[in-house]
Amino acid sequence: MRIVLVGPPGAGKGTQAAFLAENLSIPHISTGDIFRANISQGTELGRQAQEFMRAGQLVPDEVTIGMAKDRMAEQDAVDGFLLDGFPRNIAQAEALDRILEENGQKLDAVLDLEVPEEEVVKRIAGRRICRSDSSHVFHAEYSAPKKEGVCDVCGGELYQRDDDREETVRKRLAVYHSETEPIIDHYKRQDLVTTISALGKVGEVTERAMNALRQNDSVAE
Repeated sequence: MRIVLVGPPGAGKGTQAAFLAENLSIPHISTGDIFRANISQGTELGRQAQEFMRAGQLVPDEVTIGMAKDRMAEQDAVDGFLLDGFPRNIAQAEALDRILEENGQKLDAVLDLEVPEEEVVKRIAGRRICRSDSSHVFHAEYSAPKKEGVCDVCGGELYQRDDDREETVRKRLAVYHSETEPIIDHYKRQDLVTTISALGKVGEVTERAMNALRQNDSVAE
């Protein structure tokens, strides 16, 4: 089974992708992972991507598409995969259509994680990271530290990353609406999209997604 997961920043795509991929016994293929793998392995596509990234530029679609195509061709993805972060725009969605058609394959479902914009801002802008250990993450409202500005685990200083500031989050949302959201209509025309509320506990969202896949016959009971 082949699934695309889409949704705005802060929707919990990475978390849901990991749970869904495990439940479905298919690999979770994220853009971040394939970029890191290609760069660390020194592939030609990885070298090209790194050059653009070092220059502070976006990696061109053709490089991203090439990496995704190579990853989907690996043995563990022959019988299916869950894509997270790819495709991110119409050009990439059309490229994915062509790749699958060339391989005699098709998508089974596109899951659209829906979150109100103000909830996205609240989720991301509320994050606080420990300067001593970035794996220690708190939230000003949902998982506040016992003492404001101090990490419960190691006593390090908690801070807000620039990427998590409200003005930055709203810019990221604007990019999502203009570049990525149009792929939802692209897949709606193929009758592939199911919209899932991403509000609530992680397990609740996962169960909604699994139920949606069962209802469209993508998952056997």
